[in-house]
Amino acid sequence: MTTRQECSSHVTCFSFYASVPLLENLPDHDALVYEPAELLGPAGWTSRHVCYSFFHTDTKGGEVLKLYSEVEANCLDCLMRDPLRPFVPQYHGLVTRGELCYIRLEDLLSGLKRPVIMDCKMGVRTYQEDELIKARVKAPLRSDMYQKMVKMDPSAPSAEEHAQKGVTKWRYLQWRDSTSSTSTLGFRIEGVMMEDGSIQRDFRKIQTLAQVTEALLYFTRSQLDTLRAYHSRLLALSDALKNSPFFRTHEVIGSSLLFVHDHSKASVWMIDFGKTTPLPDSRELRHNVPWSEGSREDGYLIGLSSLVTSLAQAIKT
Repeated sequence: MTTRQECSSHVTCFSFYASVPLLENLPDHDALVYEPAELLGPAGWTSRHVCYSFFHTDTKGGEVLKLYSEVEANCLDCLMRDPLRPFVPQYHGLVTRGELCYIRLEDLLSGLKRPVIMDCKMGVRTYQEDELIKARVKAPLRSDMYQKMVKMDPSAPSAEEHAQKGVTKWRYLQWRDSTSSTSTLGFRIEGVMMEDGSIQRDFRKIQTLAQVTEALLYFTRSQLDTLRAYHSRLLALSDALKNSPFFRTHEVIGSSLLFVHDHSKASVWMIDFGKTTPLPDSRELRHNVPWSEGSREDGYLIGLSSLVTSLAQAIKT
């Protein structure tokens, strides 16, 4: 098995494995988007801007690969010895393909038929405090993020930003958080794929728990067994988070909960740890309070509580 030392953490280029096509206009994070089965097998995936790819390496064992990130690999390594282990994809180390290094992960769709998938980005903010500091000093302007902002709301950029036709990454992420349920409910729905393969990504209008409940009923087709399975899984995750040394000592930014079900089973998984970093000086976070600059609080438990509440309401509906 390839060791971490054999993998370069500064790899920036990307070449496709198994001729995976480029996907455009995907959510601005590491949300997973399902690709047709003929491309990569029964559960092929690629991410936004194709920052990483998934593909099968073992049709029986259900293993996928993700482009190497030192931060994420370190997190996964720690999580394999943490109470959260049952709630994250199993980490099988690293492997190289050509000049690129990949993280070997459990395939969360293995054994599912026509899976239905929802990606929820957790926390009250999706940017790291370091990004805020860098933005105040000097940050490059992003024309792509400016275009996304204008497409969603032409009045959102300032006069200066319109003149520059660019915004900083931090400005864009802050704006996205403030105009979604991230800032009010502690999470937002990034995307949903239904059993027919259709993908929906526009959930900006969801701002209240009642609207989240409606979205969950749509996502599950109001199937009571599925709703109960998700609710039970989140309650178990909540207990594991309380007992997790990893969770207490890490700032969890940009991580998602991946909801996956088919006609026979349902589960929820913690994914995307590329911006999850350990706290300095043995600090610990509460995760259930609003963020203020310098606190490094991420509000992860605020989002989890919102989801649990909405699922409970959906079950009663």
